Amino acid sequence: MAGRKSDFTLTKLDDLFTTQAQRDEEQLSKIRDIPLELIDDFPDHPFKVRDDEDMMQLVESVKERGVITPATVRQKEDGRYELVSGHRRKRACELAGFETLRSEIVDLNRDEATILMVESNFQRSEILPSEKAFAYKMRLEAMKRQAGRPRKENVSPVGTNLRTDEQIAQETGDSRNQIHRYVRLTNLVPELLEFVDEGRIKMRPAVELSYLDEDCQRDVVDEIDLNDATPSHDQTIRMRKLFNEGNLTTEAIHAVMSEEKPNQKEKIVLRGDRVRQLIPKNISVSQTEDFVCKALEHYNKFLRNRAERDSR
Repeated sequence: MAGRKSDFTLTKLDDLFTTQAQRDEEQLSKIRDIPLELIDDFPDHPFKVRDDEDMMQLVESVKERGVITPATVRQKEDGRYELVSGHRRKRACELAGFETLRSEIVDLNRDEATILMVESNFQRSEILPSEKAFAYKMRLEAMKRQAGRPRKENVSPVGTNLRTDEQIAQETGDSRNQIHRYVRLTNLVPELLEFVDEGRIKMRPAVELSYLDEDCQRDVVDEIDLNDATPSHDQTIRMRKLFNEGNLTTEAIHAVMSEEKPNQKEKIVLRGDRVRQLIPKNISVSQTEDFVCKALEHYNKFLRNRAERDSR
C-alpha cells in the first residue's frame, strides 16, 4: 500500500551468500598471535597504563589462561601494527614474559581507530580527569573530520556541537557542557592538570585557569606551592578577568592567591576507603565518627601508658 513502510528488512549480501560457519571462520582468520615487538601503542594514547595491583592481577590471569579477549590492532603501511584496544593486555603480556599478543586485525582508518580506542577504554572502572580530557578531545576531533565539518575553536568553555557532543553525551552520561569542560583541561600545564587528577583543584576553577597563558599558569603553580593552597573558583574567575584585560601580572596573581580563604583553614582529611576497612561492618556510616573518636581516645591512652612505663 502506498505510503506504508515495508516490514521487509534488507539482508546484507554476506548473509545471503555465506553461512554463519563461514563468517565465523573469516572472523577467526583475522585473529592471530602477533609478536609484541611489532605492535606500537596508539599515538598520543590518553589512558595511562599503570603497574598497580589490578595490573598484577591481570598478569596472573594471563599467565593462567592467556589473553581471553583478543586485543584490537590495525596494520600500518610499514607492516607493523598499531594497538587500538588492549594496552593493558599488552603490558600484562610483557610482564608475564610472553612474546606475542593475541590480537584481532581490523581495517580502520585513523579517525575510526581513534573513536574505537576511546570507546573501548571508557569501559575502565577508574578514569582520571586528564584521561577523559584528552580522550574526549581526540574523539570529538575525529568525529568532526568524519562528518566533513571544518574545525572551529570554541569561544566558551561550554560551546556545543549538536551532532558530535550530543552523541558522546548519550553514550557516556556526561553532559555536553561537562564534555567541553573536560576538553578545556587539555589547555592546562602538566602541573595544574596533575592537581586536577589529585582532586586538589576542582573542575570549574580548572576551566577558568585553562584560559590563562602558560606563563600565568606557571605563576599560579608557584603560588600554590608557596601558599600550600589551591585557588577558589572565585579567585580563578577574577584571575581570568584580569588576564582578559591584560592586567594579570605575577604580582596580581600573588595578591589574589595570598588572600585567606575558608579552604586554607587547617583541616584533617581521611581517605574513606582506608578508614572503612578498619571499621567493623556492623558500624553504620552515621556511627563512624563516634567509632573513630573512641578508637583515638583508646590509642591516646595506650600511648600515655607506654610513655609512663618508659619513663620509670
